[in-house]
Amino acid sequence: MRRKLALIAVLGALALPAAAATTEAEQTYQLLFKEGTLDSVAPEAVLHYTRAVQNGALPEAAETGSGEIALSFEQQPEARIANLQFLQEGKHRNLGSFPASVGNPMIMYFYETVIRDMAETAGGSPFYIRNRIKDSLVRPAEVETGEALYGGETIETRTVTLRPFAEDPNRARMQGFGDLELRVTMSEAVPGWYLSLIAEAPGAEGAEGGYLSELRFDEVAAQ
Repeated sequence: MRRKLALIAVLGALALPAAAATTEAEQTYQLLFKEGTLDSVAPEAVLHYTRAVQNGALPEAAETGSGEIALSFEQQPEARIANLQFLQEGKHRNLGSFPASVGNPMIMYFYETVIRDMAETAGGSPFYIRNRIKDSLVRPAEVETGEALYGGETIETRTVTLRPFAEDPNRARMQGFGDLELRVTMSEAVPGWYLSLIAEAPGAEGAEGGYLSELRFDEVAAQ
């Protein structure tokens, strides 16, 4: 229950402060948290994603954090609901339920897992980390257009890159996470909008290995 509530809280926690937002930041935010991305997905469909984590400082945590995520739907009287489940070695864990009309909750899951991983690895406050990521949404971000292979075809993509701690006064104490890069690649051709969501940071000075979290869309299957 605590994990479910925490994930739901991220939607409000990462909301864009209207007073501070520039037009460019608003456009970036709308790309990342695009609404209606699940509207065209069939009710019986299940979107499958794979999460692969590497963490030189906490290899055991990386192993438990790697697995599959399934996004399925159920129709309730008041709304269509998107349910997330984490799958690993034949076991599953519920991650939360969200109104499907809001958009694909995978973006919230991505940010929240990176926040948790960084806090566990670098020893920082998850509240501080979340606020810095939120702040990065109101600053100019790198947005690149490109192409990728999906379903045997070349599709057009857009990738947003955030560096939330690039100018943080505490970056030297972040065990390499001061150089954290968050890259989200999206396409209209991909069911659910998100093709990949990647977080990458070098290891602390003198340490072996850094941090890499790769969340990638796999396929659409039937329930």
